[in-house]
Amino acid sequence: MNEKSGTFELLEPNKPEALVPDSPVEPWMIVVAALLVVLVALILIFKKKKVRPVDPRALRRAAFTEASTALEEIGPVPAREAAVQASLILRRYLSIVAGDPALFETHEETVSRHDALKDFSEDARGSAGLGFSRLAAIKYAPVPADMEAPEVIAGSHRLLATLHQGFQA
Repeated sequence: MNEKSGTFELLEPNKPEALVPDSPVEPWMIVVAALLVVLVALILIFKKKKVRPVDPRALRRAAFTEASTALEEIGPVPAREAAVQASLILRRYLSIVAGDPALFETHEETVSRHDALKDFSEDARGSAGLGFSRLAAIKYAPVPADMEAPEVIAGSHRLLATLHQGFQA
């Protein structure tokens, strides 16, 4: 038996870093990215636009001007079409000025709700009820009304002026 005697040497163990695969992302890159995210978040928080309080009178004036202009722009159409457009314009005015969903309701729902026109004078509430009823009668009449579009538009202008002057809040 020919046995070779081996020498036993104690070898140095492998370093742990050698076992971890190489990564293109270094720890300092992660720290820099985190700092950039925090910096951008802070800038956005401090640069956030401050909302200016809305002047309700200016809002009402702008809505009145817009509605008045829209009423004037109703062209030469039949009285029924003029009533539809005027009703929509007046409802949009009410939804802006009073913060009311009148734009999406029938005139009966708008007028019958006690809180719908609570910010208006009694005269304005009564005029609104009559005016919207008159417009509804023109819009939904089985036979076209025997009035002209300028009449409908003039009545809508009067109602708009009454509502604008009768706003109390």
